[in-house]
Amino acid sequence: MKDIVLEIRRVLKDQADEKYKIGATRYFKEQVRFYGLTMPKTGKIAKEYFKKIKHLNKKEIFALCEELFKSGYMEESMIAANWTYWINKLFEEKDFDVFEKCINRYIDNWAECDTLCNHAVAAYIEKFPKYIKRLKAWAKSKNLWMRRASAVTLIVPAARGKFLKDIFQIADILLLDKEDLVQKGYGWMLKSASRMHQKEVFDYVMKNKKVMPRTALRYAIEKMPKELKTKAMAK
Repeated sequence: MKDIVLEIRRVLKDQADEKYKIGATRYFKEQVRFYGLTMPKTGKIAKEYFKKIKHLNKKEIFALCEELFKSGYMEESMIAANWTYWINKLFEEKDFDVFEKCINRYIDNWAECDTLCNHAVAAYIEKFPKYIKRLKAWAKSKNLWMRRASAVTLIVPAARGKFLKDIFQIADILLLDKEDLVQKGYGWMLKSASRMHQKEVFDYVMKNKKVMPRTALRYAIEKMPKELKTKAMAK
């Protein structure tokens, strides 16, 4: 199995673009390691090699994904996040621990966090919604990526009108978080929920606007009508 990982790494090195690599780093405050491939190129490699491993059982695929995540390279993490999502029909309840371990140990930037959580972890939560209680525990973590993950996992379900009560509970936990990437994460979650529950999200923002960080507030109201934005932003 590890031959596949080594082969992927050779391909990533062969297709690396130093100019793109330098430019990509400006989107991150953290030190992020890149080979230097665009997301479309990385996605194409993910699809090509998924064909070679999709016959494996879930445990074996998770093991390959962990190898890729632990490398610390963005492109390898993107491939792993995609593979994890592409086997979502095989998810079982016990797999929550796999996601938790991965985020806690290996995720170290917003792009990796969002790609894994927006898709794979979100699909898991929609399949096993009782595990939202574990997301609320993530929201209290000392690890900022776990805290961001607690919110961005619900972006896609929120847009469909799901889990509104839980979304507000997670927002309550994260409300005064000092990290702007966490503020953006829960603001994005609220913005997504506003697509189906505009009044409820607006009321939540108005109730908390005196203490809610402006970063989170702006994200939350981004898709609302101008008059509501004006009311929310007024001092």
